[in-house]
Amino acid sequence: MHDDNHLLIYDLPASQGRVVAFSTTRGGGCSTGAYASLNCTAYTGDNPACVERNQQLLRDMLPYPPQELVIPYQTHGTSCLTIDETYLNASAEQKQKMLQGVDALTTNHADICLCISTADCIPVLIYDQTHHAAAAIHAGWRGTVQRIVSQTLQQMQQRYGTEGKGCIACIGPGILLQAFETGDEVYEAFAAAGFPMSQLSYRHPSTQKYHLDLPAANLLQLQEFGIPIAQIEQSGICTYTQHDRFFSARRLGIKSGRILSGIMLR
Repeated sequence: MHDDNHLLIYDLPASQGRVVAFSTTRGGGCSTGAYASLNCTAYTGDNPACVERNQQLLRDMLPYPPQELVIPYQTHGTSCLTIDETYLNASAEQKQKMLQGVDALTTNHADICLCISTADCIPVLIYDQTHHAAAAIHAGWRGTVQRIVSQTLQQMQQRYGTEGKGCIACIGPGILLQAFETGDEVYEAFAAAGFPMSQLSYRHPSTQKYHLDLPAANLLQLQEFGIPIAQIEQSGICTYTQHDRFFSARRLGIKSGRILSGIMLR
């Protein structure tokens, strides 16, 4: 992973330059306050002119310019939208409607940058190097407990023929185990869904609150699909503790900026 202060570029060495994957930091943009400064997400209350300018700044930072930044309006669900000819040929208004309530994107079209907005949730980016296809997934705790990563990979398998051994994946910045304190209902939801809680959680001895390892819960889904651990890059960055460099909704509130994680085929 290469960190230039404004952008994290994931290595993906086996991709041979056929894909670029990244996550933004808070630096390098023009937004202010809780959106300072590189907020590229339009639906959390930031000045639209600032968001548009930040998106252009992001395009300029990338190794090559995207034809389009596809940024869904997420709802912590498991809906996955395929970016294909139907989407690409749609009007701007039609595209906006298609992106409502979407938390994962897939495509096999080049120069289309699939993007996910997060601020403590876990961004997961996947590249199927065998079939030259990609996915971007927003995995908060609600999406994770519903196995959004597994569902997206299954859709890629049906549409593109994706197999785990042919994939490279990235788990971007998000809230880590030590910082992610949850209520009993969250712990119980994961336990009821069959997650190995002894591996993914612990109860803090002082607060008696559960802590949950969201990156590990999503890593597990990647491995269950057959993606080798050596082909999964993990940022290891906690947005809650590093809120000076990365947006954290738990620190800044819902009306704040978002990290944008994206993946684009060449």
